Amino acid sequence: MFHRRRLLCVLGALPLAGCATLPGVRGGNTVGLATFNIYHDRDRWDQRLPLILDVLRDASPDVIGLQEVLQDAATNLPNQAETIARTLGYEVVFVSADAEGAPRRYGNAILTRLPIVEQATTRLKPMDDYRTAVRVRVRAGDRLIDVVNTHLHHTPEGGAIRQRQIETLMTWLGDTGQPLILMGDLNASLTNPEMARLQPPRFASVLPTVNPDQATRTTLNPAYGHRLDQIDHILVEQRHFEPVTAAIVGDEAREGVWPSDHFAVVGTVRMRSEG
Repeated sequence: MFHRRRLLCVLGALPLAGCATLPGVRGGNTVGLATFNIYHDRDRWDQRLPLILDVLRDASPDVIGLQEVLQDAATNLPNQAETIARTLGYEVVFVSADAEGAPRRYGNAILTRLPIVEQATTRLKPMDDYRTAVRVRVRAGDRLIDVVNTHLHHTPEGGAIRQRQIETLMTWLGDTGQPLILMGDLNASLTNPEMARLQPPRFASVLPTVNPDQATRTTLNPAYGHRLDQIDHILVEQRHFEPVTAAIVGDEAREGVWPSDHFAVVGTVRMRSEG
């Protein structure tokens, strides 16, 4: 039924109001987004990959942030983000704390169908936590926007580490004047004290803004024994973007196989008029 509704929306056979809740159904001034921690090669990667592809294909975002991306020569595993990008028709920018050319590299990636104008990557302090961020400046219609993907420190008690990583990230980004979207696995609820710089008035989280009833719904998959917590986020600068649709997806198993130990967050945002 979901696929049929999407097709009818694309064909213009349903009114716009009936299509607004479908992630990936967009107009010319909107951008589709997704963030997904893909759990590297753990737990039957060869069976999980088709499920991940289906989740992303169905959402059809313009820009995707992937975390826990792995490539490993020892197991003949190609770069997972490149595999997904090639299959779905995206460009990819990958970042890792592991050296270029290393046989095993682990990190984050941005996949985009929008033209890339500029790209950059960085490591986040403290360096011994091996965390990274990737930024692409893309052209959306006649506008340039910056999209950033990152993956912060993982322990629940590591708020001070995450705060330092956020400070490093925001200093690195600076004030370019370009509209900014920040997404990724932040490993914490946005209500945590260390998330203060990522909260209103500057940023809005797309999912709870569009669906307040899902403000605390978990993005960690409880089937893996994880705590219930919403730690995967799409954040947009409020003065530049209006959240339009949002959903948690990838939250169903197929024949006992889950896409990942995280659920994905997808959504669309409308660019506000300049001036």
